[in-house]
Amino acid sequence: MSSPAVLAIDNLSLEFPAYRNNVQALNGVSLHVNPGEIVGVVGESGSGKSVTAMLSLRLLPERSYRITQGSLHMLGRDMLGAREKDLLQVRGRDAAMIFQEPMTALNPTRRIGRQMLDVIIHHQHLSKAEARAKAIALLKDMHIADPEQILDSYPFELSGGMRQRVMIALAFSCDPQLLIADEPTTALDVTVQRQVLLLLREKARQRGTAILLITHDMAVVSQFCDRVYVMYTGAVVEEGPTAQVMGDPRHPYTQGLLSGLPEQVQPGEDLLTIPGQVPNLAALPSGCTFRERCPQAMSQCAERPRLNPIDPAHLRKSACWLSAKESV
Repeated sequence: MSSPAVLAIDNLSLEFPAYRNNVQALNGVSLHVNPGEIVGVVGESGSGKSVTAMLSLRLLPERSYRITQGSLHMLGRDMLGAREKDLLQVRGRDAAMIFQEPMTALNPTRRIGRQMLDVIIHHQHLSKAEARAKAIALLKDMHIADPEQILDSYPFELSGGMRQRVMIALAFSCDPQLLIADEPTTALDVTVQRQVLLLLREKARQRGTAILLITHDMAVVSQFCDRVYVMYTGAVVEEGPTAQVMGDPRHPYTQGLLSGLPEQVQPGEDLLTIPGQVPNLAALPSGCTFRERCPQAMSQCAERPRLNPIDPAHLRKSACWLSAKESV
């Protein structure tokens, strides 16, 4: 019998109330993360991936949004109906989050050691000496040569890569079952980016921690994720095992994202781009929301396609009329 999903989102829709038209940030999103899995969520800015991540831990400002349908469960717990005091126990202990820019996630006025010890003592009820010993062990585990010096440092005294290693250590400090990483390497150069992602995957595999990795980079997904969800205008448009989606993308939007990778063109050729812009989420077009940018659009695209299985095992899904025809 398989273990239940660590994170299960089912048919979830969310809107941000606005003066004229509400902003439809999520539209029928369904996704799950199994124990020990690394799952990617990829898409352009405005696709809904970060809203999905923030909502999973109820980090969006209360009363700033409205859930219109669907459910969200973490470790079997109803996160949408959970009280704040229950959420405080979930955050950090059962699930943790790594943010895009560690300089804004860490308190610039407090030393690293003080910040790490506060988290460890609060969730694990250790003495100050025990918490400091654990913090040192965590930083050593992040391949940091002089952890005591790091503990005595302020965030601004560390490089971007070192700050993100501290954030990973903080995230793993209470051995969470789920780690949500929202664009964790965007602010880093390519070399440091790969080091951080390899470290993140290594520690997750060692601990059996599941990861939901939010990114706009298809190359990152291809190297580090077991499965992937492709999002566009607040909806999942394609999902499946990473190797299959990358090797045989079935939705034109996924094909467009992959065609922009440098390895897809010959030296001297221009990189391919998806024409146009992501539509206004407060005034989404009817039918398929990608059709105005899609090179394969047809009259049937005036009707919105559902996200349907496109393989016998139901491991892959695509929300495209072309995929529906091919799978018949």
